[in-house]
Amino acid sequence: MTSHVPPPRVLTIAGSDSGGGAGIQADLKTMLALGAHGMSVVTAVTAQNSLGVQGAWELPAEAVRAQYRSVVDDIGVQAVKTGMLASPALVETVAALLADAPAPLVVDPVSVSKHGDVLLAAEAVDTVRTALLPLATVITPNLDEVAQLTGVPVSDEKGQRAAAERLLAYGPRWVLVKGGHLPGEAVDLLTDGTEEHWLRAPRLDNRHTHGTGCTLASAIAVGLAQGQPVPEAVRRAKEYVTGAIAAGFALGAGIGPVRHGLCVPVV
Repeated sequence: MTSHVPPPRVLTIAGSDSGGGAGIQADLKTMLALGAHGMSVVTAVTAQNSLGVQGAWELPAEAVRAQYRSVVDDIGVQAVKTGMLASPALVETVAALLADAPAPLVVDPVSVSKHGDVLLAAEAVDTVRTALLPLATVITPNLDEVAQLTGVPVSDEKGQRAAAERLLAYGPRWVLVKGGHLPGEAVDLLTDGTEEHWLRAPRLDNRHTHGTGCTLASAIAVGLAQGQPVPEAVRRAKEYVTGAIAAGFALGAGIGPVRHGLCVPVV
């Protein structure tokens, strides 16, 4: 029997990945797999494949504002996720739009692609710190992004804790410091400054991990849209991403994507 009850509505504000492994495309696949209705505000268009980013074109601020208003004013949102914002102007535009957003916000402070391509201008980093992070329910930086935002290099779990403290000072409610670049287990630290949750998963022998950051942040946003508390949403998102990495597949001549279309029960 078909249900006509609409699923949770989740909005991604990010760049397009023409190869389909990361960005808007990964976000929408994740949202569908986890039972949400995904919507998008495209901030930039990239020419991208398994080998890297061959070109990127930022959209004008008025196009970003128009997309956002079109979705939010008619359809509404129950969670928002941000990804590639590229420039100070786009960060400021998005932050102004989200200042009164009636929904939890997951900020993935994308700065460098899986292949090392720069996706956030150096002059935009301070704008992310001062304008966007204070609005966030959860931020999900990897260790390169942590170093860029805080100046704190992380080489172990003690460093993850120190970095989280520095990030919390910028105003987000929760910080998820991802430890995927550390040796050994894939260990992430989630904290709000009072609670600490250490999330551990085995390191999988699969190089095809394109899109993991986008996928994780989007999965967290789906959990929040479904009404899960932050720790539960993050735990479930990590479980989903671990499975997606395990099933990641070769595509093209370089790093392939994680597999989003897993059999995941709708919560």
